[in-house]
Amino acid sequence: MARVLFMNGGSEGHINPTIGVVQELIARGEEVVYFASEAYRERLEKTGASVRTFDDQQFIKAFISGGRNYLLERINGLLLTADIVIPSVLDQIKDEHFDYMIHDSMFGCGRLLAQILKLPAINSCTSFAQTKESFDRILEHFSTETPAEIVKPINDKFQSLMARIKEKYDAEIHSPYEVFCNPAPLTIVYTTKEFQPHGEAFDQTYKFVGPSISSRLTEANFDFTAIKGKSPIYISLGTVFNHAIDFYKLCFEAFGNTDHAVVMSVGKKTQISDLGEIPENFLVQNYVPQTDVLPYTKLFITHGGMNSTNEALYYGVPLIVIPQSADQPIIAEQVAHAGAGIKLQMQGLTANQLLEAVDHVLSLSSFKIAVANSSESFRKSGGFHQAVDEILEFTSQYNID
Repeated sequence: MARVLFMNGGSEGHINPTIGVVQELIARGEEVVYFASEAYRERLEKTGASVRTFDDQQFIKAFISGGRNYLLERINGLLLTADIVIPSVLDQIKDEHFDYMIHDSMFGCGRLLAQILKLPAINSCTSFAQTKESFDRILEHFSTETPAEIVKPINDKFQSLMARIKEKYDAEIHSPYEVFCNPAPLTIVYTTKEFQPHGEAFDQTYKFVGPSISSRLTEANFDFTAIKGKSPIYISLGTVFNHAIDFYKLCFEAFGNTDHAVVMSVGKKTQISDLGEIPENFLVQNYVPQTDVLPYTKLFITHGGMNSTNEALYYGVPLIVIPQSADQPIIAEQVAHAGAGIKLQMQGLTANQLLEAVDHVLSLSSFKIAVANSSESFRKSGGFHQAVDEILEFTSQYNID
C-alpha cells in the first residue's frame, strides 16, 4: 500500500472532481492524506482520506494581495501563498513517509512541495490544460499591450518572489507557467481531448479521462418528487460568483408565466427572501445537488464553470452559458463550437432574450444530437476509474506499490 500526499487549495470546482479519484485510490489499497481548507474536511473524510488543513483565510488573503487585474499579478498571489502553505504542510507531515504526490494544477504550491519533498508528482487539472507555448503567448500579449509602468513593478515582484522562494525553500521556479499550471510528469485532465481546445497539442503525459462524476458526499435537502416527470430547466451560477439577485429576478420575469418547470440554485450568499415573490413554477434553493438534478433536466442555464459544463454534457443536457469570469468564456465558446448550446452575455441581457434563447435551444434537434454525441464521448472516457488506472500505471514506473 502506497501513501499519497494530495494537495488542493482550490474551491468546489477544484475539489469535486477529485472526490471519486480519492475514493477509487483508497478502494484499490492506497492511503491518502489530503490537504485542503477546513470547509471541505467533512466531505473529504467521507472518502476515507486522512484530512489535514491549512489556514484558508490567510491563504486567500495572501493570494488576493498579489493583485487581481492582470494574470501575472495572480501568479504573484499564488507565490505569496507559499509562506502559508509550505511551512504548515511540512510541519504537519514531519517524520512521515509518502510515496508520491497529487496536486491541483493551480492552487496549493504543488510543484514546489514536490521538489522540496523529492516526490514523483501528478497534476490534477480541473480546467482546460494549457501548453507552455499558449501560456507564454498570453503573457507576451500582456507585456506588449500593457504600459511599461504597469508591467515592470509586477514583473519585478515576480522576480523577487521567485528568488525568495529559492533562498527559503531551495525550490526552483523557471517561469510563470510553472507557478500557474504546476506541470508534472503526469497530468490528469477531467475532460476529453475532443472538448479540450487544441487537444492535439498535448503529448502522452496528459491523460484526458473525461468528467469525474461521483457523489459529492454532501447533505442535500431536496424534494425530487417536485421535479420528477416535469423535465425542468435548471439554473445555477455555480458556487463562487453567484450573488446575482438581479439575474435571478430576470429569470422570474422570463419564465414565471410559462409552462416551464424551473429549478434555481441561488447559492449560500443569497437570501431567498430578498428575491421577492417566487413564481409557482419555480423551485428555488440555496443549494441544489447538481449531479442528482441534471439527469432530470431538459436545459441548463449556467455560468459555464468546468464542472458544471462537464456534468451537463455527461448527462446529455444542452446549455445556455452566461460566462462570469476566469476560463468560463473559453468554455462557453467550446460549448457553442460543439453545437451543444449557446453563449449569452450577462451585460444587457433581457428577460425576452433569455426566453427566446431557451426556446431556440429546445426547438432545434441539432442541439440534442450534439449533446448526445458529447455525452457518449464523455462516458466512454472513463472518469475517475480511468484517472486511477493512469495514476497507478505512472507510479509503477517508480516501483511504488
